[in-house]
Amino acid sequence: MEKGKRAAGIGRRQFLKVGMVGTASAMLGGSALADAAVHYAQSAPFAFPQPVYRTLGRTGLKISVVSFGAMLTPEPEVLKIAFDNGVNYVDTARKYMDGRNEEIVARALKGRRDNVYVATKTLPGSRSKDDIIRDVETSLRTLETDHVDIIQLHNLTDKDRIFVPETREALARLKKDGKVRFCGATTHKNQPEVLNALVDDKDRFFDTCLVGYNFESPKEVGEAINRAAGAGVGIIAMKTQAGGYKTGALGKISPHQAALKWALQNPNVTMAIPGMKDLAQLQEDIAVMGMPFQYADERILRRYHAAVAGFYCDLCGTCEGTCPQGVEISTVNRSLMYAEGYRDRGLALSTYRELPVTASADACLDCPVCTAQCAKGLNIASKMARARAVLA
Repeated sequence: MEKGKRAAGIGRRQFLKVGMVGTASAMLGGSALADAAVHYAQSAPFAFPQPVYRTLGRTGLKISVVSFGAMLTPEPEVLKIAFDNGVNYVDTARKYMDGRNEEIVARALKGRRDNVYVATKTLPGSRSKDDIIRDVETSLRTLETDHVDIIQLHNLTDKDRIFVPETREALARLKKDGKVRFCGATTHKNQPEVLNALVDDKDRFFDTCLVGYNFESPKEVGEAINRAAGAGVGIIAMKTQAGGYKTGALGKISPHQAALKWALQNPNVTMAIPGMKDLAQLQEDIAVMGMPFQYADERILRRYHAAVAGFYCDLCGTCEGTCPQGVEISTVNRSLMYAEGYRDRGLALSTYRELPVTASADACLDCPVCTAQCAKGLNIASKMARARAVLA
């Protein structure tokens, strides 16, 4: 989630309050009153909420319902403040910032490691025993810890990778050696397939799943989440902000709190891990702990949906079966979302460049007419042209 604004000069305990601004402003009739509510919220001192915790499936870990997605966090100070105020879970990965993200998390964990659960990920292409063990041991050195609480296979697009014998052998050895406590998977595409495979696995090898889940998600994703949670898989929600695009549809009202509350109203979701780059984003997101999802939030999300409906891709991947060139349309669109929603060009380019040229938007140039079809009615040809322009 990218919100752009930075909180320069704000002390560690002195934030600007926006805790209820989205909900309160949505109930006001005129823009002048909404602006007044925003001003009031930004001038009042911020008080951290009492943390709310849920149990992460069969791991038994008690996790703060708003936890920390560190992917975009450029400095450890924001993480430290979160950890000092009840956030007890951080998600990072070997690939984020070319490895530097784990270094940032390591600096934030100094003196706090015993109070924070740490999750990281193997590299997306790692499958062999040697690759998996090397990834984890590199992460341990970078994170300056002797173990990670959850190691996750990164970016599963189907069920096959969770059944690779070498991968499981490596993870089992790491658990036996005390370097890993629990194993999980992450998925952006074909999420129901991945979630259902975790449940149907007779060994129940994987304990958690990090899954894209927001108010735009297809119902099949929610159904698979509920089934997995019922089988003891701990569910961690990412992409909760549906791209976090800046729009003029809401004026100064932010949709981010409403979107978080929507995801957390599902009791089968243990926590959300919004990406927080600065203090303003931290205080906005952490404020929702304990807040119910209300009618005003629903109104905000309806307006946000209307603003992004013409270009937001929910990454379901169903369109890819209709593309004769085999373009990985959902990954191209996710890269575009990182550029235009998250406003992080580096992340967008690194994600896009993981695709072979034959599966990138460049492959679309070989087709005189685009025949790929989006279940939501997005203009795929236009999206691919946009990707070629933005991600060149």
